[in-house]
Parts: sequence; structure tokens; C-alpha cells
Amino acid sequence: MPQSRRYLLISLCALFALALAWFFLRSTTPVVPEAIRRGYSEALTQARTGQPGAARVLYQQLGRPDLSDKRRVWLHAELPNYPSPQALKLADADLQHPSADVRIAAIKSVSGLVPNGQRSLLLGPLLDDSDQSVRFVAVNALLGLSPDELGLYFGPLEQAIDAWEQVLKHQPESADTQYQLARLHLHNAELKDAQQALERTLQLAPGNLPALVMQIDVLDRQGQSDAAQQLLAKQLKAQPDSAYLQHALGLWLLHHGQSEFALLGLSKAVELEPDNKDYRYDLATTLHGEQELEAAQKQLQEIVQRHPADRKARVLLINYWKESGQLQNVQILLAQLEQLNPDDPALQQGL
Repeated sequence: MPQSRRYLLISLCALFALALAWFFLRSTTPVVPEAIRRGYSEALTQARTGQPGAARVLYQQLGRPDLSDKRRVWLHAELPNYPSPQALKLADADLQHPSADVRIAAIKSVSGLVPNGQRSLLLGPLLDDSDQSVRFVAVNALLGLSPDELGLYFGPLEQAIDAWEQVLKHQPESADTQYQLARLHLHNAELKDAQQALERTLQLAPGNLPALVMQIDVLDRQGQSDAAQQLLAKQLKAQPDSAYLQHALGLWLLHHGQSEFALLGLSKAVELEPDNKDYRYDLATTLHGEQELEAAQKQLQEIVQRHPADRKARVLLINYWKESGQLQNVQILLAQLEQLNPDDPALQQGL
């Protein structure tokens, strides 16, 4: 074959291969409609503020193949308020995302979407992730689950905890590393080791309130309730306007069967930080436990008013109104929930 014809044949083959590659690339890459491409900011705002249609546009954005990692992470922060099979499918898919930041965000989404018993099946494989930070976030998400809830991942979690412990021990000492060590020791019921790590945490960062409250819990677990009470009282005397400590006092009293007094601490925490939905939620459930149903409803109404996207408070308020026979209010909230997310499991279960 003449050399010129050979070059021509090679060129034609190369052109054919390029055309074939272009065809398959074009046919396998979904085309994102312009309206969806431009709708990211609006979708994020709708999800954060609990506007009608929020779930639909949130899912649309998370389904985009062209979305940046940073934007995907921000969307995952809102996803737990909009549960559905589609939401779980999107979160599960991003557990395999190339970006470690996105995988971490997806772990947090799954933690908010899935009950404890089912969470280990989805997150357990991440204990073996190639990225160390992802592995440790997966450990955090599974800490506190019972052996039965962990199932096949009980052993892998223990191995991951041991590996993390070694990493923390070889890092430069800091309040953060000591606090994390205390959490791991607490999970393993190594109470004395947890106590030592917390004492070191507070030496390095005396104002670390989460470490202080964990120390009170550790003292309690060791049967030193009086010492725990004295430590909490001492800190409250020094910081009476700390909403965090007032909330901790309320929970401690509640744990010790003093629910009437617990209400004082929980109410004070809400008074000091009226926009903290977690404090207000705990106050509402404690009021309900004390048969103060109307007061509990008011606290949940306040959460829904201040944080319209908060599904947990909205669903509990529906239950409380249903319990007191206020069916008109139930229907109003159910209609609002359906506008937010027509595939919400609460609606599917006929709440």
C-alpha cells in the first residue's frame, strides 16, 4: 500500500475514533436545563427558609453532575430537613463522590436522615475510606450506636477507633485532640482514661464548656453524682448567664429524675438564647413530660416560626396538636409540610 494511502487511512481511523468518543460523551453526559443551572441560590434559600417546593429544588440541584463540590456541601447541610427515598438516594450516591469534603457532607446528611439501626449499613463501608478525615467522620457518626445497631460493623468500628486513638496520641497535644480522645475513651467505657483526657483538655482550654459538661457526665457514670453536681454548681456560679451551662443543668436534673427543677434550667437557657432551637426543643419535650401540653406546643410553635425549615419541631408539633384534639391546626401544618416536601415519610405514614 502506498505511503500516502496509509497516512490517509490512519487519519480517517483517528477521525472516526474522535467522532465516536464525542458521540458517546454527548449521549452519556446529562444536559442540565438552563433554569436549573441558574437556580442554585434560589434553591438553597428556599431550603434554608422552609419555603414551598424546597425539597423539589433541593433534589434538583443535588442531582446536577456539574455542581461544584463547595455548593454540593452546602446543599447537604439542608438535606436532613427534607427526608424521602430520593433524598436518601442522593446522600447515598455522594458517599462515593471523588471529593472527600462531599463524602463528609454526605455522611452528615445520612446521619440526619436515617435512624440509628439503619445508619451503620450505609456508613460502615466509609470506615475503610481512602481518606483519613472521612474515616474519622464516619467513626464520629457511628459512636454511641449499640453493638446490635452496628451489626457487622462493630469490629471495623473498634479497629477504626483504635487507629484514630493512635493518630491522636501522636499529634501535637491540644485541647481538641484531648477532647476527641476523651470521646473515644467514653465510647469504650474507659472512664478513668476519659476523665484524664478531659482534665487535660480543660487545663489547655479552661473555657471549653463541652469538655466540662462531658466531665460531669463521666463523674456521673463513675457513681460520683455529688462531685458532678458540685462541679456544675461551681461553673454556674462563675457563669450564671451561660445558656450552655443552664441547658446542661436542666438535662442533668432531668436525668436524675428532677424534671420540675429541670424546667427552670431549660427555661433559663431559652431565655438567654431565644433563637437556639435545640434548647427550645428540649424545653418543649420536658414540658410535655410534665403534662404541660399547651406550654410545650407554644415552644414548638416558636421554633417553627423562627426556623420554618426545622422538620423535627414541625412533626412533633403535629403530634402534640393531634394529641390534644386540635385537628384544624394539624391539617394546617400537614398542608404546609406537603408544600415543603410531598414525599415526606410523615405524610406517607398518614401522620
